[in-house]
Amino acid sequence: MKVVIIGAGIIGVTSAYFLAKAGCEVTVLERHPGPAQETSFANAGQISPGYSAPWAAPGIPMKAVKWLLSRHSPLVVRPKLDTAQWLWMLKMLGNCTETAYHRNKARMVRVAEYSRDVLEELRQQTGIEYNHRTQGTLQVFRYAKQMDGMHKDIDVLKQFGVNYEVLDRDGCVAVEPGLQRVREKITGGLRLPHDETGDCRMFTIALARLAREMGVTFKYGTEVKTVLHEAGRVTGIATQHGDITGDAYILAAGSLSVRLAKTVGIHLPIYPVKGYSINVPIDNEDEAPRSTLMDETYKVAITRLGDTVRIGGTAELNGYASGLPDSRRDTLLHSFRGLFPNVGTPDNTSLWAGFRPMTPDGTPIIGGTALSNLFLNTGHGTLGWTMSCGSARVITDIIMKKTPDIDVSDLVYPRIKAA
Repeated sequence: MKVVIIGAGIIGVTSAYFLAKAGCEVTVLERHPGPAQETSFANAGQISPGYSAPWAAPGIPMKAVKWLLSRHSPLVVRPKLDTAQWLWMLKMLGNCTETAYHRNKARMVRVAEYSRDVLEELRQQTGIEYNHRTQGTLQVFRYAKQMDGMHKDIDVLKQFGVNYEVLDRDGCVAVEPGLQRVREKITGGLRLPHDETGDCRMFTIALARLAREMGVTFKYGTEVKTVLHEAGRVTGIATQHGDITGDAYILAAGSLSVRLAKTVGIHLPIYPVKGYSINVPIDNEDEAPRSTLMDETYKVAITRLGDTVRIGGTAELNGYASGLPDSRRDTLLHSFRGLFPNVGTPDNTSLWAGFRPMTPDGTPIIGGTALSNLFLNTGHGTLGWTMSCGSARVITDIIMKKTPDIDVSDLVYPRIKAA
């Protein structure tokens, strides 16, 4: 079977690898000169199945009002004359209920836990290197109210048998000794010992190399103009180099999947939620983080990647605006310096931004469409790295007409369309 994939980020490359492993002839189309050039380039580095949770949650509307008035807000909204933006926000607000939160988090954890298992299997089979660590994630709470609110997450973790540890201040410092200097700022934490970290870009480049060795063709510098279709089927992909044809097609182009889906009459409720990151070289090993932390107050991830720390965060709703405001860097540094004041010199580091393809309920869209040979593997939001290998295995099984290892009936496009 010939499969054409649009997108060579983490989702597209993992999909290509597993399809090739299943015996398919795979071609990947990518407008950039190499893999992992956009959202997969410098994400937060977390592989966090246990921390998988939708942004849409009870209490978020009230928190959002407070955040928008805060200097170091984890949420930034720039209202635009854009129907897609307003519809997306309304649908997200509609998911800010207890029932929706538990349903959506359960979906996300299911995919993420499966993906972690698939990644481990892949790592054992290939020996792929990507600065990975398997020392867990620590969600750090600065206030007692945050500790009280974690119980709804624990209920879902119990449901899926995810190991977790509720830690007091001393427990947090024991896991991350670098917090000793700021221990009085911490109330406690929730640790997920089986979560991992790793450099997504390094992994994607290495896996693309393995995929090429398996026969996958990567057509870089290829701009997709439109998806050609007729009589309920895709007939090809129009590019500046001519039409590319196959038996099956996958949209794995992140937030740009929306534009391509429109060319065949599919309106995906995905919006680009802009996130930022910086890298800080470690010059004080004794006080550096050992693994990855999530600063719950500012929604900032602090992740150890080799001899650097990746600090990532912010959810900015501003369309595809490409600016890099200093205020976003300030928020990341405010969180980092508040927890690790003597690690590295971050002032001269460059700010990066990427567009996360976010659905209103936070869960990805994986499965077929009304066109019999067009498939979707997109909408992973902040969790593309976490869910990538599992999503790729699932879409491979679907295309090969095999029953996936996990239930994916609630991840397909009609679920989102009806939401």
